[in-house]
Amino acid sequence: MSGPHETPFGALREQLHEAATEFADGPGALEGILLGMVDDVDRAVREPLEIFPVCHHSPASALAMARRLREKQPKVVYLELCEDMAPLLDELRNCRLPVAVQAFASAVDGFPEEWAPLSVVAPITEASAEYQAIAYALDTPGVELVLVDRSSDHVFQWDGRHGEGAPETPGDKAPAVAGEEPESGAALHGEAVGVEIGDLRPRFAELEEHLLRHGKVRHWSEWWHQYVEVPLGGSDHATYRQVMFLVGSLFRRLAPGDGQRVRVDEDRERYMWTRMREHLASSGADPADCLYVCGAFHAASRVAEFGVAGSGSFTISPRSATTWQHGLIPSSNTAIEAQFGLASGSVSIAATQWAKNLKRTRVQPYRLAGQDGTKKPRATKKTAAPVPAPAEGAAADRLSGFLRQPPVLDGLDEAELLGWSVEIVRAARRSGYLASTADAIAVFETSILLAGMRDRAKPTPYDFQDAAITCIEKDAVPGRRDVRRLVDIMMGGDRIGRVGYDALPPLARDVHDRLAPLELKLQQRGVQRALLDLGSRPEFEACSDVLWMLRRLMPHGAARPIMGERRLGERSLQESWDVALGTHQRALIELGYEGVSIEQVMEQRLRRAAYGPRATAAGVLGAVEDATLYLGGRRLADELGNRALEVLAAERTVDGAPEVLRRIRRLLAYYRTSEPVLPPWVESFVKAGYAHYCTLLPTAFTDEDATVGQVAAMLGFLFSMEGLALSLGCDRTQLELAVAQSRPESPEKTALLWVARVQLGTLSRDALRARCAELLANPLVVPAYPRYLSGFVHALEPVPWLADVVVEAVSNAFGRLPDPVLLPWLPNLITTLRSNAAELAPLLIREAGRIFPARLAALDTWVPPWNDAPEEPPASPPGARSAGGSPRGAALLLAHPEALDATARLLGCDAPWAAPASAPAGALLTARHPDSAAAWETLLTGA
Repeated sequence: MSGPHETPFGALREQLHEAATEFADGPGALEGILLGMVDDVDRAVREPLEIFPVCHHSPASALAMARRLREKQPKVVYLELCEDMAPLLDELRNCRLPVAVQAFASAVDGFPEEWAPLSVVAPITEASAEYQAIAYALDTPGVELVLVDRSSDHVFQWDGRHGEGAPETPGDKAPAVAGEEPESGAALHGEAVGVEIGDLRPRFAELEEHLLRHGKVRHWSEWWHQYVEVPLGGSDHATYRQVMFLVGSLFRRLAPGDGQRVRVDEDRERYMWTRMREHLASSGADPADCLYVCGAFHAASRVAEFGVAGSGSFTISPRSATTWQHGLIPSSNTAIEAQFGLASGSVSIAATQWAKNLKRTRVQPYRLAGQDGTKKPRATKKTAAPVPAPAEGAAADRLSGFLRQPPVLDGLDEAELLGWSVEIVRAARRSGYLASTADAIAVFETSILLAGMRDRAKPTPYDFQDAAITCIEKDAVPGRRDVRRLVDIMMGGDRIGRVGYDALPPLARDVHDRLAPLELKLQQRGVQRALLDLGSRPEFEACSDVLWMLRRLMPHGAARPIMGERRLGERSLQESWDVALGTHQRALIELGYEGVSIEQVMEQRLRRAAYGPRATAAGVLGAVEDATLYLGGRRLADELGNRALEVLAAERTVDGAPEVLRRIRRLLAYYRTSEPVLPPWVESFVKAGYAHYCTLLPTAFTDEDATVGQVAAMLGFLFSMEGLALSLGCDRTQLELAVAQSRPESPEKTALLWVARVQLGTLSRDALRARCAELLANPLVVPAYPRYLSGFVHALEPVPWLADVVVEAVSNAFGRLPDPVLLPWLPNLITTLRSNAAELAPLLIREAGRIFPARLAALDTWVPPWNDAPEEPPASPPGARSAGGSPRGAALLLAHPEALDATARLLGCDAPWAAPASAPAGALLTARHPDSAAAWETLLTGA
């Protein structure tokens, strides 16, 4: 190390040594930290390859970057950003900022399966130093932009080396500020891991708390704005660099001992310097013509690989076999704040500060040619502010003067503060607050008062926000937004980016092209109404197909049908849709990572669901239904149907029986009406399902985990598919044996078994009614009678023709059960009917409407048919005579023979009517042939 006064920072080092000796009672740890910070600054300043330290989304960094780029005009710009994201940067000119560069992997190879999908995003705003560097490099001829940070694959490689769990890189995804509610645009990044450029936030909790308390601020964003952004906004380049080096070194040396995070930080620095030395060696570029843009935390690095003459050798591990997709997704101010733990409104305030800095300094920023959403600089007679030429050789010590100078007190801009006060009152009145001119005056005065209490001559936007909340916010928020949100909007609002058409993946562009006949602004945020008259506009049928697939593939709200439906075999002639593709642009872009068309993505997802390790027979049948409904054709549906047969044969539980029954019924009804013959897989599925559920039926009746609804669904499959199954070769004896072997213990399943025996013919309806009467007559069983009724209600699924018996049983329960038993059971009955309302409730209501009187007046004298049923004479066989001697079946023919005579004449029969015989018709044979009767008499009497 050189002598204390041989470097530009020797005087500062000597002063810090004396301060450490005086305040810490001698040199020690404090001296090591203070002098080490000076060494870090000295080392970074003397590096031949100029290091430009930045802070994430800092207007001061962006301003200093724009100024330095115009001064230096570097030929190579090294940028701290994932190296695999380089091909996407030129597409930024087709977008409206803020947007995020994304690396996405839906399937993983080399990482734990539970991590999928993997997503890495790097948000970019106009008021950021990285955007200034990108715009300069891409639009300046002869300038090369090189991304040197770890790849997206290494982000997760380095996270998973030590321990298991969710792939969240420490520090990349900070929690939101406590007490703040997420905004509507805060979810634009989803669950992606954020890549930060310039993470400048104390990792030592006590240090951050100390800074906030003594700075008289509420959160870190306000401290940074007050004590770093504002002082550095007008500083020169050398002062800016040294201060940022010092801040980065301070936070680095006071970081806690998190071994994993420190290892990742140091590996990133080794990675970046290794890549830069490789590029310098291969390209032959002069380090003096290069600029290295990185976070201030990494600029004060102490790894051996630091610098172009670094001594260390770092081996970069190969990437995994995971296939990564890259694209641009929309971002927003609130999404950036939520992902990186910034205070609400801080990015909007930073954008406002950026505009003020440009106007004050007259620095011309860099913007990509053709950038959407950026304002073109207006022609003005004022010339740009002269830029001082940088000093040659070693940089002079600017830290000593900067640290000694008193804080610059900006004068109060009364016009600006008064405009804010008037504007916030106007916005509050629009949102339902009872604000007036007096509130505007109160906000104005309170802002000045709060700034004075916090030792500030000029109120900051944060002081104004606190004053507005204090003076305007009441007990309740009358509108949709509170005062804090109104201030954020007034300061710039939640600016939401947009990815242009040319920067979209092929699938997203295909969706826009196919929906073009609707004449909607699909990239515009918000909900738009689309009316489709498929009868008069046949070209809308293709649009309808796309919208139905988008509804199936994208989140709720992206495409929502208002009128019209699509079912198997049914299609509406008119449809109405609420379309919000602009709001859900990120989901549409990520859909494009899975394929080049929505049909391909649909087929891939259906196959993945059908062949996944957790596939069920019901789920695969749902995939068959979706394939038929959205994709058409028989190829995929038949393949998935055969897969459903395999999954059903491997299942050992009946959990999915209700869903299997509903889906196979719908598919059978569709194929019977639209196909000449059933597909072979349907016949095989019915045959296999009949045998499968017959085998599981005795176990399901006794299994406590099998619910009564699942057992009822099994019986529903067996009874409703019995005709088709028997025609395909199944044996009904198997079902009879399964029912005979069933021994349920619960009352619900016992009632189901009785109904199954009635269906099979081993128990009569009268016997079932008698058993219900016995249950009501037994005092010991009366408390459990509602459970039997629940079983009867579920039995309507397999045996709907017993609805009259169920109505009778329920009516008897209401008439005879005591209130202590009946009232607790009513919620269970209502829940049962609600969960199965589509199938069971209509049957009960229709049968009750047939039995009960239709008028209220008749209810008093009405007698239930099961209580006063007249005794009917035994049924006579067909052709038997009634008491009057005439055959009962021929009564109408004898009374009105004209119809029969006309029929006889048509057939050529003109014979007259014969007189009825006086003897019974049944005795004619015995009179004509008495030998048989005599033989029976001999056999019976033995004579």
